[in-house]
Amino acid sequence: MRSTFLQPVLAALLATGLLGTSACVSQKKYAALQTQYTDLTKAREQLQAEKTALEQDKARSEEALRTSLLSKNQQVSQLNASLSGAQQENSQLSADLRTKEQRIADMQRILDQKDAAVKALRQKVGDALLGFNAQDLQVNVRNGKVYVSLSEQLLFKSGSTKVDPKGQEALRKLATALKGNQDVNVLVEGHTDNVPVARGTAGMRDNWDLSVLRATEITRILTEAGLSAAQVTPSGRSQYVPVAQNDTPQNKALNRRTEIILTPKLDELFQILEQN
Repeated sequence: MRSTFLQPVLAALLATGLLGTSACVSQKKYAALQTQYTDLTKAREQLQAEKTALEQDKARSEEALRTSLLSKNQQVSQLNASLSGAQQENSQLSADLRTKEQRIADMQRILDQKDAAVKALRQKVGDALLGFNAQDLQVNVRNGKVYVSLSEQLLFKSGSTKVDPKGQEALRKLATALKGNQDVNVLVEGHTDNVPVARGTAGMRDNWDLSVLRATEITRILTEAGLSAAQVTPSGRSQYVPVAQNDTPQNKALNRRTEIILTPKLDELFQILEQN
C-alpha cells in the first residue's frame, strides 16, 4: 500500500524537478529532491522486506499451528480410543463381577440349604435313637456333618465283629430314619484302641482288620434294613484316630467305637465350583 502511495509522490517530485529545471531551478534543489527520492525508495524496499518477513512469520506460525492442531487431534483420537477400550473393559469387568456375585449367592444359598438339611437330619436321627444310653450312643454335628457315635459296649463283645442284638436295634432304627433319603452319604468308620488283636484270632492280623470287619458288618446291617448300598461306605481307622489317650481302661473304651458319618450331598455346589 505504501509503494502505491509513493509512486504518485515521486512522479510529482520528478515533474516538479523537471519543471524546476526548465524554469532554471537551482542545482541544489534538484539534488535535494534526488536525495529525497532515494530515501523514499530505500524506505519502500525496507517496508517490502518487513512485509515479506511478516508474511514468512505468518506462514511459519500457521504451519506450526496446523502441526500442533494435527498433533492435538491425534492425541484426542488416541484418548477417545483408550477411553472406549477402558469402557469396554469396565463393562466386561462389571459383567464378570455380576456373574461371580450370582455364583457366590448361589453357593451361599446351597450352603444355607445344606446347614438346614444337617440340622433337620440331626433332629430326625436323634429322635429315632431316643432311649439309648447317652454313654453308648451320641448324635452330634461337626464340620457340617452329623456324627452318630456308637460305643463298642453297645455293638460288640471284645474282639468280636458280630453286632449284639441291642446294637442291631439301634442300627435298624438309624436305617429306618435314613431310608429313602438318597441325598445323604453314609460313611461307617470303625475305631479301636491300641491293644493288639489277640494272636490266632480268625481272619484278623491286627486292629486294621478288626476295625474294617466291624465297619463292614455294620454296613451290611444298614443295607439289609433298607439303606441303598450305593450310599454306604465302610472304612476302618484302626487305632490311629483316638478321641482320648490310650492310658486308662476308661479312655480305651472311648476309643473302641464306631462312627457313622452322615453328609448331605453337595452335587449342585460342586457344579457351581466347576464353572469357576
